[in-house]
Parts: sequence; structure tokens; C-alpha cells
Amino acid sequence: MTMNFFEAVKNRRTYYSISKKSPVSDERIREIVEQAVKHCPSAFNSQSGRAVLLFGAESDAFWGLVKESLRKIVPAEKFAPTEEKIDGFAAAYGTVLFFEDGRPVKQLQENFPTYAEHFPVWSHHASGMLQFIVWAGLESEGFGASLQHYAPVVEDAVKQRWGIPAEWKLIAQMPFGTPTAAPGDKEFQPLEERFKVFE
Repeated sequence: MTMNFFEAVKNRRTYYSISKKSPVSDERIREIVEQAVKHCPSAFNSQSGRAVLLFGAESDAFWGLVKESLRKIVPAEKFAPTEEKIDGFAAAYGTVLFFEDGRPVKQLQENFPTYAEHFPVWSHHASGMLQFIVWAGLESEGFGASLQHYAPVVEDAVKQRWGIPAEWKLIAQMPFGTPTAAPGDKEFQPLEERFKVFE
């Protein structure tokens, strides 16, 4: 049974130990990502968020690109830990790639020059919300996931491999799969230092 929203928010964690198994159909996963992209809030309803969903061999191919891109810049004698980390992400059932399309942002800057400097920042706010909606949605169906940031070293290869428009900027990557180990304990700062109410 799908958990309610705040249960998903509370239970959402970073999982590094995941497998190539899925508790739901590929169609359900597609629905989660699709609905997140469609309904995610964005400044001036710019709808600049983009996502690419990779399953199976396509997900493996992405992490292969990451590994080979990193191999070019990480010293050989220090590559083993990097390779181990990437292999952990490659153990995923699938991966979601998050992009922001620069065209709606540029159009808003032209249409509303008073706010021009803010639209790129607001675009990233929207991207963060999109990432979280997908993450919580996957959590609600029994997946473990994590959020990774290998965009600078792999973006060109990704665009070439999957024919991604030049205007789409790669922001983050989310490998997901059935958890094979519990996440680490999470510590919380005192809530009274982070939240205030005035009545």
C-alpha cells in the first residue's frame, strides 16, 4: 500500500545499498516521474524542469559514462574507491536524470527584465522540488534512492548518448532500486533552532 505524503517525507533517506530489483512495475515508475514533471511548481509557471528515466542497460550505460569520465581526471592510484562508489550506483534498477531547460528561463528574463537575475535561481528552486517529488514518490513505493551530482564531467557524453537538447542543463542524477541495507542513522538539529511560530 502506498504510504501517505508525510510518511514518505519522513522515511525518505539516502540509500547507497540498492539492487536491480523493483517492487513495482516500470509503468508505475514512469508514472511517478511523469506526474512529478507535470505538477512540479515553478516560477511564473515556467515548467523548465526536464527528466530522463533510464532503465536496465540504459542506466548501466549512464554509470559507465560517469566511470570513464572520472577515470580521465582521477589519478590511477586513487581510482579504486571512485570505481567502487560508481559501481554501487550502477547496481541501481534505474536512474533518473534531472535537467533544467534554459529556454523558458531566458524567455522570462526577456519578458520580465526587472527580475532577470532571479530567474536562474528560481529555476534551481524548481529543480530541487522536482527532485524531491520524485525521491519521495519512489520512497512511497518501496525504493531506496540517492541524489548524485556528476553533471560537469559527464554532461556532454550524456547529451551525445541520448540526443539531449543543447539547452537542457544536467543538474543531478538519482539511482534507485530495492534497498539491500538500511540507511545510516540521521541526526536532527534542535527544531526550536530551525522553526519559529508567532501567534
